[in-house]
Amino acid sequence: MPERGIHLLLVEDEAPLREVTARQLTAEGYRVVPVDSGETAVERLAECAFDIVLTDLRLPGIDGTAVLDAALERYPDIICIVVTGFGTVTDAVAAIKRGAADFITKPFQFGQLLHVMRSALEQRRLRSENAYLRSQIQERYRFEGLVGRSSRMRELFDLLETVAASPSTVLITGETGTGKELAAKAIHHNSPRRSHRFVALNCSAVPETLLESELFGHVRGAYTGAVATRQGRLESAHEGTLFLDEVGTMSGLLQAKLLRVLQEREFERIGDNRSIRIDVRIIAATNADLAQLSRDGRFREDLYYRLNVIPIFLPPLRERREDIPLLVRHFVEAFCRQQDRPREVTVTQAAMRRMMAYGWPGNIRQLENAIERALTLSRTRTWIDVGDLPRELQQASLSEQAAPPALPEDGFDLAAHIASVERRLIRRALDDSGGNRQQAARRLGLKRTTLVEKIRRLDGIDGGRGEPGLES
Repeated sequence: MPERGIHLLLVEDEAPLREVTARQLTAEGYRVVPVDSGETAVERLAECAFDIVLTDLRLPGIDGTAVLDAALERYPDIICIVVTGFGTVTDAVAAIKRGAADFITKPFQFGQLLHVMRSALEQRRLRSENAYLRSQIQERYRFEGLVGRSSRMRELFDLLETVAASPSTVLITGETGTGKELAAKAIHHNSPRRSHRFVALNCSAVPETLLESELFGHVRGAYTGAVATRQGRLESAHEGTLFLDEVGTMSGLLQAKLLRVLQEREFERIGDNRSIRIDVRIIAATNADLAQLSRDGRFREDLYYRLNVIPIFLPPLRERREDIPLLVRHFVEAFCRQQDRPREVTVTQAAMRRMMAYGWPGNIRQLENAIERALTLSRTRTWIDVGDLPRELQQASLSEQAAPPALPEDGFDLAAHIASVERRLIRRALDDSGGNRQQAARRLGLKRTTLVEKIRRLDGIDGGRGEPGLES
C-alpha cells in the first residue's frame, strides 16, 4: 500500500545505493529527500520535520549516530532506522539505546526495509500518547523566557549575557512579535539591577496627551484631573530598568525631554520646577527603522545615537525555523499546564511541517496563538494535527520542496530536477484532492488532459489510479 504523505530523509554516501533506494521508495509513495553526508542531513533536519530518517551508520564526517542524535533531539516523534554494512550486535544495541526504531544490515532486501518502516510507523501511531517523553526542553536552550537553539539564538544569548553586566543603554529592534520585551527582561534579570524594578511602558499604547504624565509623573493641580501627585514610570524604575517599547512613536517634545534624561539623569514632574535625580537603565525597543526616521526628520538624530549605544536585533521566526519545534513544545507544555490537561499532548509531524513551512508574519506571538487555538480545538485528544491549525498554516507549502539543490562540480541534471519537482507537486495535488484528477488539475492550473499526460510521462506517480471512471 503506498505510504502517502510520509516524508523520508535518506542519508547514504554510496551513490548507486542511494539512487536506487530513493527511486524504489518514491515509487512506493514516500516523499524522499536523498542526501550524501551527515552534515547535509543535519541541515535538512533544520528545514523539515521528517517522519523517517533512514541513515547509513558509517558516513564521512558526521556519522550516522550523530544524525540519529540530531534527529531525535529536534523531533522526539521521528522514526530513525540505521543501515550499515558493518552490522554487529554491539552496533544494533547502541543504535536502539540511542533511540533508533530498528537496525538493518547491508545488503538488504527492499521488502525487508519496507516492512521495518511500516512496523515503525504503526508503533509510533500506537504510542502517540507518550510521544513527548523525550521532549523536555533543556535549560541550555533558554534564556529567561527566550527559547531557541539555532546559531542565531545562541549568539543572541551570548550577547544578552554580556550586555546585562554593563549599565549601557540598549536599543532592541525586530519585527512585531519577536520577543523584544522578553529580551529586555532577560537583560534586567541578569544584571546587577535585578533586585530592583523592571518597569515597562508601551509608548504606542498610551494617548499622546497622557504619555508625558505616564513617563514623568505630575504634581497635584498640574492640569485638570490631576487631583493628586503621581510618580511616573521613570521615578518608579529608580535603580532598576525602564523599558520603552515602540519608542519611535514618541512626539518631538517627548523625544527632547527623554534626551535630557539620558544626558543629565534628572527630570521634573509635570507642573513642578524641582528636578529629581534618578539612576535608571533605559532599554528601548522598536519595530521601526529609527535610522531612517531620523534621516527623514521624524526622530531626533541625537536621541537615536543616545539610545543606540548597544544595538540588539531579534531575528524573525522565518529566519530561525529550526527553533520552531522547540518553541512548539514549549507552548504546548505551557498551555497544557494552564488548561489543566492531565495527559501529554503531541504534535504530528505533518502539523510540524506546516508550521515550519509558514512565513509567520506575526512571529512568536502568532505561533503562540496558533498553538493555543490548536490545543483548544483538539479538546480531549492527545495530539494536534494539521486540521487543528489556522487555515493559513494548513495551506502552507512544504519547506523542503523549496530547498535549493546542491550544484556538484561535475554537473547538474536540470531536467531530472525539474521532473522531480513536477512529480512532487502532482503527487501533492492528488493527495490533497483524494486522487481526483479533475480537482488536482484545477489546483495545479492545468487541463485535465495535460495532467494525465504528465502522469504518464513521469515515473513514480500513482495517485488517482484507483479513481472510478477515470482512464489512467
